[in-house]
Amino acid sequence: MTHYLLSVHGPAERNEFGEYGSKEAMEEAFAATGAFNDKLKADGYWVFAGGLEQATTATVVDGQGDTPVVTDGPYLEAKEYIGGFWVIDAPDLDVAIKLAAEGSKACRGKVEVRPFEGLA
Repeated sequence: MTHYLLSVHGPAERNEFGEYGSKEAMEEAFAATGAFNDKLKADGYWVFAGGLEQATTATVVDGQGDTPVVTDGPYLEAKEYIGGFWVIDAPDLDVAIKLAAEGSKACRGKVEVRPFEGLA
């Protein structure tokens, strides 16, 4: 089994319903995502998952010098940022891609699949 990061990409700009067009659409996506999470747990793929606050809440820390430099906001300017993620344990990339497609449909967003190089 290999651990994979399934990261959900969404727009940098959000409205009062996140990236969804209405409260109903947001609630439907949350319900579908909850059902997908339950499926991952039931099928033994679940490691953990989480949603992230907007990229504007990020703090960047550069500790490479003598004194750490701390700045507000995301490190990179982009039209899309990671809005949430799953970490799964799957037997291979094909299964991870299949699960990412299900997650994408549930949360109504694009999902990037990346294997972990290893775990500490």
